[in-house]
Amino acid sequence: MNINFQKEMDKLIDLNLKNNITPTLLLHACCGPCSSYVLEYLSEYFNIIVLYYNPNISPESEYKYRFNEERKLISQMIFKNKVQLIKGDYFPEDFFSAVKGLENEPEGGKRCEICFRLRLEEAAKCCKELNADYFATTLTISPLKDAEIINAIGKETEEKYGVKYLSSDFKKKNGYKRSIELSREYNLYRQNYCGCVFSKGKG
Repeated sequence: MNINFQKEMDKLIDLNLKNNITPTLLLHACCGPCSSYVLEYLSEYFNIIVLYYNPNISPESEYKYRFNEERKLISQMIFKNKVQLIKGDYFPEDFFSAVKGLENEPEGGKRCEICFRLRLEEAAKCCKELNADYFATTLTISPLKDAEIINAIGKETEEKYGVKYLSSDFKKKNGYKRSIELSREYNLYRQNYCGCVFSKGKG
């Protein structure tokens, strides 16, 4: 059964607005360009803690460059509600260990699912530690990533850590197109690969 994740999010936002509530959202961010539309959209309704946690990104220079672009974006955008940035630990060996044996998997396969889970579990842990109301990820904005798989992992992680996951499909409402426009507006670096060495050269 196909789930309209955007409609689910709209219902939650409407309910919070009706009750005059501005919840705190722990938002896992993969990069500045993907964050741009998501932050423009969700900062209207949430106080946001952006978590930059991406041990899949190699080399370290690429990881640092993308983090600096994230920081630049947040420092320049104007938000209705509070947005802050925290930097997760960078231990690429955690990623390589998690995907060992899946190096030759095609993009979008089991290696990617494990990578999604690695990052969403860290987001859930941070959500719990910081007592945020929800956690979510910018990953669903990418046309190359399956929102259904990401959200299924998010829901499993929600149950595991006892925190609320905000389902999403940020491609909806022309989200991906808007992210490209905002990337140009803020002169953001748009990488040509997901981040891991296995995706480099594969689009």
